[in-house]
Amino acid sequence: MDDLVQRFLAGDRRALARIISRVENETAEGREYLRQLFPHSGKTHILGITGGAGSGKSTLTGALAGEYRKRGMTVGIVAVDPSSPFTKGAILGDRIRMQDLALDPGVYVRSMAGRGALGGLAPAIADVVAVMDAFGFDVVIIETIGAGQDEVEIAGTAMTTILVNNPGTGDDIQALKAGIIEIADILVVNKADHPGADVLVSQLQALLTLSPAGSRRPPILKTIATKGEGMDKLADAVAAHHEYLESSGVLASHREEDARHQVLAIARQILLERIRQSTSEEALAGLVHRVASRELDPHSAAEELASGVSH
Repeated sequence: MDDLVQRFLAGDRRALARIISRVENETAEGREYLRQLFPHSGKTHILGITGGAGSGKSTLTGALAGEYRKRGMTVGIVAVDPSSPFTKGAILGDRIRMQDLALDPGVYVRSMAGRGALGGLAPAIADVVAVMDAFGFDVVIIETIGAGQDEVEIAGTAMTTILVNNPGTGDDIQALKAGIIEIADILVVNKADHPGADVLVSQLQALLTLSPAGSRRPPILKTIATKGEGMDKLADAVAAHHEYLESSGVLASHREEDARHQVLAIARQILLERIRQSTSEEALAGLVHRVASRELDPHSAAEELASGVSH
C-alpha cells in the first residue's frame, strides 16, 4: 500500500490534504487513491447546506460545526466557493469566515472552486466527500456556493439537506418557489432576530401544507448563527432525520441513487474526453460553422462527433 495512503488511514491530516488535491485535480494518481480509499467510505453522515447568497450559510456552517464539537464529534467541511476568473481556483471567502475553526484538531475545512459548474457544487465534489468520509469524520458538511435556485444538485450528494433562508432580503419570496424547497429535509430561518422572521416562518408553513398527503414535512427551525442560537435544535433535527433515513430504508435507496448518478456523470465525462481526443480542431470548427450557419442542427452535429469515438 502507498505510504501516503497508510498515513491517511492513520489519521494524518497532511496526507488527507495531499490526496484531496490530487482527487480534486482529477489526476490519474488521484483516481488511484480514490480507488484504494473508496471501500473505507460509507460511514459518515453527509450534510448539505444551501440557500441564497447572504443567507448566512458560512456562519451557520461554522456554528453547527461548533455544536458538533461540543458533542465530541469530528467534522469535515467542504466549502464550495466561486472561482477566480483568472486562475479558476477558489476565492476562499468561506475559509476566511471559518478561520476560527482552523486550530481545532477535530475540524478540517477545505475550500473548493466551483469552476463554473451548475448546481452550486464543484465538479469533483462527490470524490472529495468520499475521501473525507474514508478519513473517518463523524459528519461532513458541504456548503454550496449560494447561487440560488439552481442548487438542487446538493440533494443528490447529501443525505440531509438544510435550506437556509433569511427574512427581509427577498429570500422569503425565493423560498416560495418549489424548485429548491422540495430538496429541503430541514428548513432554517436564519437571522431570526431580524424583522419579518415570523412572517417567513408562516409563509414556509403555509407552503408545506401543499405537500402531498403522507409525505414527510421538513421541520422549520429559527436560528441566529452569529450568536450560535438554535444550533442545538438544528443538530438534533439532523440526528432525527438520520434516524428516519435508516429506519425507513430511505438511506439504502439514497445510496443506490447517488451511485447511479455518479456512475452516469463520470461516464459522460469520459465520453466527452474521448470525443475531444478523437476530434481534430479543424473538424470541430467545421461542425461548429455548419451549425452557426444553420446548415446542420446541433443534435446531428453532436451525433456526428460521437460516432467518431473509438471504442
